[in-house]
Amino acid sequence: MIKLFDTTLRDGTQGEGISFSANDKLKVCEKLDELGVHYIEGGWPGSNPKDIEFFKSAKSLSLTTSKISAFGSTRRAKLKADEDPNLRAILDVDTEVASIFGKSWDFHVIEALKVPLERNLEMIYDSIVFLKDHGIEVIFDAEHFFDGYKKNREYALETIKEADKAGADCISLCDTNGGTLPFEIANIISEIKSEIKSNIGIHAHNDSECAVANSLEAVKKGAVLVQGTINGYGERCGNANLCSIIPSLKIKMKLDCISNEQLSKLKNVSAYISELGNILPDTHQPYVGSSAFAHKGGIHVSAVQRHPETYEHIRPELVGNRTRVIVSELSGKSNIAFKAKEYGVALDYTDSKLDLILEKIKKLENEGYQFEGAEASFELLMKRALGTYKQFFELDGFRVVIDKRGPMDSHSEATIKLRVKEKEFHTAAEGKGPVNALDMALRKALIGAYPEIKNFNLADYKVRVLEGEEGTSSVVRVLIRTYGHNKTWNTVGVSENIITASWYALVDSVEYGLLNFMGVNK
Repeated sequence: MIKLFDTTLRDGTQGEGISFSANDKLKVCEKLDELGVHYIEGGWPGSNPKDIEFFKSAKSLSLTTSKISAFGSTRRAKLKADEDPNLRAILDVDTEVASIFGKSWDFHVIEALKVPLERNLEMIYDSIVFLKDHGIEVIFDAEHFFDGYKKNREYALETIKEADKAGADCISLCDTNGGTLPFEIANIISEIKSEIKSNIGIHAHNDSECAVANSLEAVKKGAVLVQGTINGYGERCGNANLCSIIPSLKIKMKLDCISNEQLSKLKNVSAYISELGNILPDTHQPYVGSSAFAHKGGIHVSAVQRHPETYEHIRPELVGNRTRVIVSELSGKSNIAFKAKEYGVALDYTDSKLDLILEKIKKLENEGYQFEGAEASFELLMKRALGTYKQFFELDGFRVVIDKRGPMDSHSEATIKLRVKEKEFHTAAEGKGPVNALDMALRKALIGAYPEIKNFNLADYKVRVLEGEEGTSSVVRVLIRTYGHNKTWNTVGVSENIITASWYALVDSVEYGLLNFMGVNK
């Protein structure tokens, strides 16, 4: 069985812009345990108050699969192991597992540690023996092993032999600078695996875009423990991405690492941790990205409908993902029919209404609309074209006033006039900005007739300039994300006027919510 070692909470947080609170770390642990990860590296005890709080609170977690590992280094050169504060801190947090790193590249020993090569070997041995004597499972990270091996094979081998002699449960070979290529990984592991008795692990960084490939190659050559992070988070270009490694091991290489049920949670875990870390998800990430199984070309969609394997290397449901069909100017009738089925609308491939919808999409996209990220607007467009849509209100007009008051203060007010169920409403509202004011005025006008609107919350608002060379008169596209009833939906509006574009997206947002949560036209 291949063991998975997650270091998102330690190595992953060294990535730019990534930070988790102590409470966030506990939530991540629970998610990783659900996924079936065997080891979770929680941080460096004693290095900062956050990690101290985490290890203290982690004792209350009820984990079923995962073991919490504390991280540290070999003892300091001038201290005995039992005097070293880092090693003592590992004992203090009372974890079952410790992962400690030591230098395996002579260049680092001489230039960074500034100690004799023999002293470094003693530091490795003493530190592992000390932790083992206290009943702790020890994973030794041979830092810079592959670079060290290529520069001084004999000394790099001595470091891991010393760890092996000291009783390390596993020796993780680290490609710390991330520059080693897969064929080098394969050759080096093949050469050294008979030199030690301990299990071999792999810890790869992604500076040459080979971290996942290097990890899989290491397993192929005998590694039984794989270190990595969720979504590949980590310093510089990141660490080996467990979201790619896990399904590759399980599905492609037929190796036991987690159960099928646990594998189906992979996309959810990926999204959860990116959300918790306030990191925008990579939509093009293999296996778990929202675009990983998205199809845009009509020929592709037609083929996937008949046989998914024509353009999908695995069934997306295995990793908790799904097939998506994108509607654009490149779409064919297959795309439209597929999307209609998603929305519960039965359309035959020969239905002439498909041509009507397709032409409408192409016309709107020529104007700047894009429905790839605004499927709620597409659903409304389709139902309007099919004649199955009933309008909730009619706009007579609106006006937005921005009043600048001093160097730091401004005031926005929107006035709106519309008809709802043959009644006219004329309302005004103030907001933090013109779009917020318009949104507030619209809600104020509709709340009496449609009280459900109070549950719809604007979650995100984005503006993109489409024709930048036109300067301030450029066409803009507004995307709005709305949240309500544990569901999010995206809508789009386009105009040369940013307020008008925002209005179109707002209207679609409200009408989609009413359509889906009032039982109208469903």
